[in-house]
Amino acid sequence: MGVAPNVIVVADPGALAETAAGLVVDAAAEAVRARGRFALVLAGGATPRATYARLAQAPFRDRVAWDRTWVFFGDERAVPPDHPESNHRMASEALLSRVPVPPAQVFRIRAEAEDTDAAAAEYARTLGEVLGCRRGELPRFDLVLLGLGVDGHTASLFPGSPVVREVFRPVAAVHAAAALIPERITLTLPVINAAARVVFLVAGAEKAKVVRAVLGEQATLPAAMVRPEGGGLVWLLDRAAAALLATPEAR
Repeated sequence: MGVAPNVIVVADPGALAETAAGLVVDAAAEAVRARGRFALVLAGGATPRATYARLAQAPFRDRVAWDRTWVFFGDERAVPPDHPESNHRMASEALLSRVPVPPAQVFRIRAEAEDTDAAAAEYARTLGEVLGCRRGELPRFDLVLLGLGVDGHTASLFPGSPVVREVFRPVAAVHAAAALIPERITLTLPVINAAARVVFLVAGAEKAKVVRAVLGEQATLPAAMVRPEGGGLVWLLDRAAAALLATPEAR
């Protein structure tokens, strides 16, 4: 089943970005100390973007060993990397172009490829090679950052999608019919749940109902299926997103 989540409620989106940046710094230090490098998975979305912008500023920027940081992505839309809807473009603008992470250590998903199934398989191979996985072994990230959609999706794992039931492939192509850009590539639940630590970043009153549903054990929602096996799970919420929880006090 995985670990129970640690729910952290902060006052507002600014406090969320500040707290999240601190969590990234702590995870990076722990990983570098233990394994000599930090494998980080970035999420798309407005709330993660604010975290990246804060992480790119002092004092957080100077507290990460960027030369020992390897950056991956949780999902990507089928658009070129310079497209306004590209998660890679967003992360580059907010964070990656503003910190000294070596470009060779940033691994984007080539979701603009004509054959998204082949592109997903290529990304899975890249993960295995970069992270030194043995045959049949899942990649193990040090930290996976995730957002949350109002429908309960996370990464590009949408309610009702067959990819939510994937048990073998770490990366899969997705057709999300209701999405503005339906073709996507995503990490799957097995690899997300193999991570050492997963942190959800959720802000805004429009997320309050789905936060209550997911944390209320509504297990049919993809976000509720994120339960790292042997890892840590944090839900970092602002007060508005936590408003319908039983104890939404901000710290």
